[in-house]
Amino acid sequence: MARAMNRLSASGVKSASVGKHADGAGLWLVKRDDGGAQWVLRVTVHGRRREMGLGAYPDVSLKAARETAEQWRATARQGLDPIKERERQRREAARSIHKLIDIAQDAFESRKAELKGDGKAGRWFSPLELHVLPKLGKVPVADIDQKDIRDTLAPIWHSKADTARKAMNRLSIVMRHAAALGLEVDLQATEKAKALLGKQRHTVTNVPAMNWRDVPAFYQSLDGRTNTELALRLLILTAVRSYPLRFMHVDQIDDDIWTIPAEAMKGRLGATSDFRVPLSVEAQAVVAEARKFARDGFLFPGVKRGVISDMTMTAFMNRRGLNERPHGFRSSFRDWTAEATTTPREVAETCLGHTTGGTVERAYRRTDFLEQRRVLMGRWAHQVIDNSRQ
Repeated sequence: MARAMNRLSASGVKSASVGKHADGAGLWLVKRDDGGAQWVLRVTVHGRRREMGLGAYPDVSLKAARETAEQWRATARQGLDPIKERERQRREAARSIHKLIDIAQDAFESRKAELKGDGKAGRWFSPLELHVLPKLGKVPVADIDQKDIRDTLAPIWHSKADTARKAMNRLSIVMRHAAALGLEVDLQATEKAKALLGKQRHTVTNVPAMNWRDVPAFYQSLDGRTNTELALRLLILTAVRSYPLRFMHVDQIDDDIWTIPAEAMKGRLGATSDFRVPLSVEAQAVVAEARKFARDGFLFPGVKRGVISDMTMTAFMNRRGLNERPHGFRSSFRDWTAEATTTPREVAETCLGHTTGGTVERAYRRTDFLEQRRVLMGRWAHQVIDNSRQ
């Protein structure tokens, strides 16, 4: 039986003449006039003869053709049409290549240039990574529908409304990215999912902020001179957002001016220029102290790599038993300017990196109020230092 099934030899296949040559058990080598050759398997399924190509010779060797032929004979013995089964497997393989996790990562890579620091902080991707991909990551993107999305985000739709909204937004972007790649996806799936989930009941609350009168005492308590404490001190003194402070680089400091790159700023719509931050004498002293911890040019490096995280400063305040958050010190500063000074609104808002006025007004107003802000930040530093020492 083995001899009847294996009639051909490697040398015989190579020198075979034009025509059909049987290897046995339905496997044939078909040699064409143009010199090419093709492997063909003949099987009978449900009384019907089927012929399926197994590849061209010599790309597919005699040994490989025999192994493949036996695989499909076994399929036929199970009562399955090997041609249809092969097509089904190909479709499954094609779909598995385009899993949501792969498309999401590709979408993230394509948008890195638009994100702060090329998205290294991971904030764009984290809503997907934490709340979508654990459940849908291995699902072919073409198979995802509104019910899948609803079931995935329902647990946080009301309890973590902002996070759920971001996750839904990112998922919509990923679906559009898949469509751009030529995949068949339901671009309305996220909108349909929103309809199924209903209107969010969660009420947005502001970041807890420390009363400006309590800031001096907290500032004075930061006497450990650790990297985290120094970062919190400078955060208070400059009233900037935590992102540019965490990525603060020694090259950005020139005497008493810290220049934040435009791409690191948030809330300055259409900003194309860098943002200058005047450093008070106290702020300069904190910077000098922080230089001792600098690594790779960053003033506030992380423990092992990268830079200090938001959670590091938040955890520090948690350990102190505080509900307030680092970002809240911006509100502390703004309340102080409103309640304890006569600072013009434009100057106070510029200290926070906010834009003020309409498009036309901003087009004519080219100043960044640097000198006025220098004086104001000096007064704020004295408020923090002097009151803390009383």
